[in-house]
Amino acid sequence: MKVNPSSCLCPVLLCLCFLERGYEASHHGQAKIISRSHNATHNHNQTKDGETEVHHRPKRGWIWNQFFVLEEHIGPDAQYVGKLHSNSDKGDGSVRYILSGEGAGSIFIINEVTGDIHATKSLDREKKSHYVLHAQAIDLNTNKPLEPESEFIIKVQDINDNAPKFPDGPFVTSVPEMSEIGTSVFQVTATDADDPTYGNSARVVYSVLHGQPYFSVDPKSGIIRTALADMDREAREHYSVVIQAKDMAGQVGGLSGSTTVNITLTDVNDNPPKFPQKNYQVFVPESAQVGKPVGKIKANDEDIGINAEIKYSILNPEGAGMFSISTDKDTREGVITLRKVLNYEKKKHYSLHIAAENTHLDPHLSYLGSFKDDATLKITVGDVDEPPVFSMDYYIMEVYENAKVGTEVGAVTARDPDSKNSPVRYFIERREDKEVYFDIESISGVIRTTQLLDREDTPWHNITVMATEEDNPSLQSHVPVTVQVLDVNDNPPMINTEDEIIICESTRAGQVIQTITAVDKDDFANGKGFSFSFPGGVPANPNFTIKDNEGVMVFILYKLYVHKVAFRRCSLLYICYFNASYNN
Repeated sequence: MKVNPSSCLCPVLLCLCFLERGYEASHHGQAKIISRSHNATHNHNQTKDGETEVHHRPKRGWIWNQFFVLEEHIGPDAQYVGKLHSNSDKGDGSVRYILSGEGAGSIFIINEVTGDIHATKSLDREKKSHYVLHAQAIDLNTNKPLEPESEFIIKVQDINDNAPKFPDGPFVTSVPEMSEIGTSVFQVTATDADDPTYGNSARVVYSVLHGQPYFSVDPKSGIIRTALADMDREAREHYSVVIQAKDMAGQVGGLSGSTTVNITLTDVNDNPPKFPQKNYQVFVPESAQVGKPVGKIKANDEDIGINAEIKYSILNPEGAGMFSISTDKDTREGVITLRKVLNYEKKKHYSLHIAAENTHLDPHLSYLGSFKDDATLKITVGDVDEPPVFSMDYYIMEVYENAKVGTEVGAVTARDPDSKNSPVRYFIERREDKEVYFDIESISGVIRTTQLLDREDTPWHNITVMATEEDNPSLQSHVPVTVQVLDVNDNPPMINTEDEIIICESTRAGQVIQTITAVDKDDFANGKGFSFSFPGGVPANPNFTIKDNEGVMVFILYKLYVHKVAFRRCSLLYICYFNASYNN
């Protein structure tokens, strides 16, 4: 700082002598004592007499307003800073020097007689870089200032006492595997508390202490880059790179600090799926259920995440027709599922050509080849001891009612589908709540009646036939059998009314007095037509006659006048049935 301009007019000059240590002195281990004194100027004024009169007027060339003191001074004596001196001081001890301001009396002390200033403590520039003080010279005789108070600065001179630091380390970052050389990975920045404006104390350069030849660092910017081509995550995924920052521009004697950058190679799809072997075998019993998994196959992929997702497919039509394959998302296995029923007796072996391919491809890595692999899976169908198989899904048989006991109704057939062709035995399932009408021959499967059958009572019979293997009775099959009872004409017609016939006195001759119908329990084919007539051997009543209306009904006609006549069906009419097969 410049002093007050008015002080420049003071007749007494304050001289500041100080110790200055620059880079050169620091470098050579030397100190310069720089004394700066005032040179008075001489003004020559012309007198009236033509004589030249010389006036000596004090004049300041400049005020040195800044001292320097080295930081971190650790010597046994107080560090000399500089000297305050007034040219009014005759050296007789009549001048007293006073120091005030920051650190005066505690950090900085002054010899009031000589004006010498010393620093009594070790100073740290990084905590406080300068001190503002004030100097004054007092005449001890008059106790008046010889000069106005002047301000000056003591600057703490930096030394390289701080190493570079990485305040935010260690660091974690990543870079894709297979990256090109020179790919930027991360940037580190070190800080140095020393004075960046003085020398090289805070000039930092970067280098790799650990992590070569995989990574490099720009010495000036601290940018870390890949230094090796085709780094493979599957071979090595994690790297710990140690970066050093050294001040003094990297020169010998500079201070250094380091940090660790943990670099992870992220995955790219640079590996195709691969079957560990080319041929696989699996055994599947013919009893396997359709829609259920019957086997698994897996291709390995060294990548991770979506880069390792695999889609499986069956290439050959025969295999794809019988089996399907899907991907288990958790295990990435190919799950093989049965699409159709297997039959050992028809086909014992299947060969599946299976392909595995990645679902997410990186076009930049297409030069690596096809991301697909294939293998052959041979499926052996296992023979299972199956129950007998009936020749039909159900049977319908017929038998006439009233047939003799033991009459053959029909036969069922079943066979062992297995290659051993075990003999089959037949049984009818019995129910306690139903009467037994049929029996079956265990070897032939012929069904016969065990009772007389009445169609009018039960026209249909439902039974269940069971077939078992002779060698393994626990293997059973069942088939429904329906027996229809056919009709025979074993029931006479019946007149379906028991009402009395009432004839009024006024009934005219030829008038219909009653209509009569008949019913028959037999089948429609056997009971459709009826013939009506008066019974033979009974005298005919001349007052009445009957008329057959197409074998369905009878009209009773009045011929003569009758006062009151009442007839009952059972005593008047005898009905003759047309069917000649029926005899009464």
